[in-house]
This record gives sequence, structure tokens and C-alpha cells, in this order.
Amino acid sequence: MKDPYAALGLTRGATDKEIRSAYRKLAKEHHPDHNPNNKKAEEAFKAVGAAYGILGDKEKRARFDRGEIDAEGNERGPFGGGGFGGQGGFHGGGPGGAQFNQEDLGAFFSDMFSGGGTGADFGGGPFGGRRRSRRGADRSYTLTVSFEDSVLGTTSRVTLPEAGTVEVKIPAGIEDGQTLRLNGKGGPGMGENAPAGDALITISVTPSAVYTRDGRDLRANVPVDLSTAILGGKLVVPTPKGQVTMKVPPHSDTGTVLRLGGRGVGEHGSHKAGNLYVTLQVRIGTVDPALEAFFAGQRAQAEQEA
Repeated sequence: MKDPYAALGLTRGATDKEIRSAYRKLAKEHHPDHNPNNKKAEEAFKAVGAAYGILGDKEKRARFDRGEIDAEGNERGPFGGGGFGGQGGFHGGGPGGAQFNQEDLGAFFSDMFSGGGTGADFGGGPFGGRRRSRRGADRSYTLTVSFEDSVLGTTSRVTLPEAGTVEVKIPAGIEDGQTLRLNGKGGPGMGENAPAGDALITISVTPSAVYTRDGRDLRANVPVDLSTAILGGKLVVPTPKGQVTMKVPPHSDTGTVLRLGGRGVGEHGSHKAGNLYVTLQVRIGTVDPALEAFFAGQRAQAEQEA
């Protein structure tokens, strides 16, 4: 597999932000939905996803940079590129160049093939011959959702390089940067009946031009005409679930806050639905000539009295 930094067009000194940015750009460019029946784009999409699976995980990136794992996330052998070497069997590994005994060799092979004793088991002879299966590597991806979908919840269909098209359930109230785990949708396992790894979906929420979030509540600034602000009346207000009509009390000024119960972040689990707090912004709009004449008269009277 290609070096993950090269796959994303980056160098080893890249920041986490640069890695996320490069991944999102390339994943969008090579996504199968944008390149139907294009094997080259499909392979590029897989390579980008696999690269981000390493570099998007701080621990895996650090281990890769130290040479502990390869570009596919597999453990590297303890001899690196030097091979076994030696004229009389295995040398080194102990103080003064002492040779390995049979027990040492068994432990060495177990570590080399399993990444620390969790993936291999040998028996029947000095080296053994049976290899235990190993769980597949986890893969990391990013999914962008709208602000409304993040507060109300939704189901999104996505195409993963190694799992095909799957449904991702977005719970109501999920926040930007949170991660969802899809069991068994990551890298394939190694060996017979080995379980696949998981897909880790990091959610990126698109900011809203209307709402801001305050815990489980939402806030929005809504314009109101001068007549309704003075006399009171009905006002159509946007909410994530659709428009609703609310009553504006008489003599409402800019900054007046009204509450719409249950119109904030959607209910989920033990969390009740939040509220939507509407802050009124008085707008003059088209001025009625009679109203303008009234104010002109009021000003003239005040000036005479002064």
C-alpha cells in the first residue's frame, strides 16, 4: 500500500487540520457516487480512506511514524529490513550476542506474527505451524450532516471502501466532532473466520445561518414588523421541524425573547426535546404615510413645548 502521507498528498510534518482537509477533499473527489463505474477512482477512494485510517488516529499515526506499524496498520517485524542474517542461525537479541534457545524462538515468532502475542499461535515442532486469526483494522471516515439533521436525527446512506453502501443512523443531538462506530465495517480480518474491524465515522456538522445551539436548546433571531411589535399579533417562525405560528405580545421590543417548547434538539433516549428561544428583532419595513405624519406631528408638538 502507498505511504499514507503520499496518498493524501502530504508530508510527515502535516497538522491534524491539514490531514482532515486533505482527506475530505480527496474522498469527495474520488467518491464512487461521483465516479460511477470508474475502477481507478474506486481504488483511489479506498487508498484515501485507508490512509486516513492511519493518519486520522493520533495513536496509529504516532506508531506509524515510529515504524511500529506499516501503511496497512499491521505490526512490523522486529528485524525491520535487515532480515534474519547470520552464519550460524539466529544471533543477537541478548547481551553479548547470545544465541536464542528454542523457547526464545517460539516467543519471537509469536510476537512477530501477532503484534505482541494476540494474533498467532504455533504448535507441533520447534516453530509450530498453525497461525491464529487476527481482527481487522479499524478505519476512520468523516460524514458531513446539516445542522437540522444533527439536532433532529436522521439516517444517511454512505459508501465505504471495504463495506460497500451502509446506513448510518445519526442520533438526535449529535455534536460536531463526535464519532459513531459501525461494528464490522472496517478492514478485513486476517485468517479464517477473523472478524473485520470497525468503521469510525466522525461527524462534521454544517453551521446554520438561522440557529445557534445551547445544549439541548436552540436560539434564533426573528424579524418582526413595527405594527405587530406595538399591537401584538401572530408571527410565523422557522423551526428545524418546519414553520410554526406564535403569538407576539403587545409592546414587544427588539431583544424580547419568546419560547417555543419542544422545538429545539429532538428527543433521544433519556433526553427530552429542547426548546427554541426566539429573540425578536423589530424591523420598520415600509412606512405608512399616516404613521409618518403622526410622528411628524408629535415631534412638532414636542419642539413647541420645549
